[in-house]
Amino acid sequence: MPSMTNHTPHTTLVLGGTGKTGRRVVERLRSRDVPVRVGSRSGQPPFDWDDRATWAPALQGASAAYVSFFPDLAVPGAAATIGAFAEQAVNSGVRRLVLLSGRGEDEAQRSELALQKSGAQWTVVRCSWFSQNFSEGFFLDPVLAGELALPVDGVPEPFVDADDIADDAVAALTRDGHAGQVYELTGPRLLTFADAVDEIARASGRELRYAPIPMDAFASALAEQGVPADEVDLMRTTGLQRAA
Repeated sequence: MPSMTNHTPHTTLVLGGTGKTGRRVVERLRSRDVPVRVGSRSGQPPFDWDDRATWAPALQGASAAYVSFFPDLAVPGAAATIGAFAEQAVNSGVRRLVLLSGRGEDEAQRSELALQKSGAQWTVVRCSWFSQNFSEGFFLDPVLAGELALPVDGVPEPFVDADDIADDAVAALTRDGHAGQVYELTGPRLLTFADAVDEIARASGRELRYAPIPMDAFASALAEQGVPADEVDLMRTTGLQRAA
């Protein structure tokens, strides 16, 4: 992303501020002495996408916001929620909105359009699968156990590092020149999941294999591990698009 004139916001609201990308955005903003408000259910004040009464307190005094939607922009109805939030944010005085989006997701693109209609200085950071899904998400335990079984085919994916996502999001939040831009972020190589598992095995020196399985078997395994039913249903609906 280009280097532009510095912009110093008042408070930057980081939604999903305890997640893979959000906490990295928070760390980078704080290192730049930018006042940050972490938007999460455990935040002060708390923020909950499903409770609109929490939106106004979280937005109060903010001039920019990083928008990471939970559970995923691929969920039907996400666009309407993003549109309502963006409108309220602008009415509250937020000037900049940076949306974390996903590649190849129709509902995510509808959410992008809803954000663009808000009147804010918007930027979309459209990402592929996160590399950290293997090290920080629910893939970690199977990786440590030696076998990762997933209901995905052999189509290669340009896995992207969450640190790179955070770097670009912070640039869009704090520097001029990124308004109205959609940034497609990918990693440097195309890898199938089997390729990615092989890379992890070589780098870690561990025995590790990848096994493709049907979605029903995958969903059943998640339920046995205690993954909430709504998250399992989401994976069925989205086809495990990003597991972000």
